[in-house]
Amino acid sequence: MKIVLVRHGKTDYNVECKTQGRINIPLNDSGRREVQKLKYKMKDMDFDICFSSPLIRAVETAMILVGDRVEIKIDDRLIERNMGNQEGMPYKDYDGNAHWDYNLNLDDNGIEPVQDIIKRASDFIDYLKENYNDKDILIVSHGATIRALHHILHNTDLNSNLSDFSIGNCYTETIII
Repeated sequence: MKIVLVRHGKTDYNVECKTQGRINIPLNDSGRREVQKLKYKMKDMDFDICFSSPLIRAVETAMILVGDRVEIKIDDRLIERNMGNQEGMPYKDYDGNAHWDYNLNLDDNGIEPVQDIIKRASDFIDYLKENYNDKDILIVSHGATIRALHHILHNTDLNSNLSDFSIGNCYTETIII
């Protein structure tokens, strides 16, 4: 199975350095352009199916990338981390390292605990293995969910620093399992 992980394109909240979480913000014009560039870079890739978060910024990204050439399935397990009271607030007010510590598993201010994100991402990967094991799959999601999927697919030690790499807009990673 080949899995290609893609984070959605840029939104106004990304530009304003605000935490989006599950606020349903669309791509901005810059985000649409960067996804078009990514589409061109991925032009030689074929997918059997595309899975997307239900949030509009991910769905828009998936639509630009595959259009009607590939079925796009919405899966709630790919939704962004619930950021609770942090949603709409500046990034600088959020301690990402503490909230990505698997053992601390913080849930303060209504932020979804990291173990919950890892569990739903793991459930999703198990579903893919059971149902799409011989397929080429595009997954369009969000920073936190992509990070969780990355760690699961790479069998990362969950006691390590799970926030140790940056996932910018239109981040792309291909993983063969």
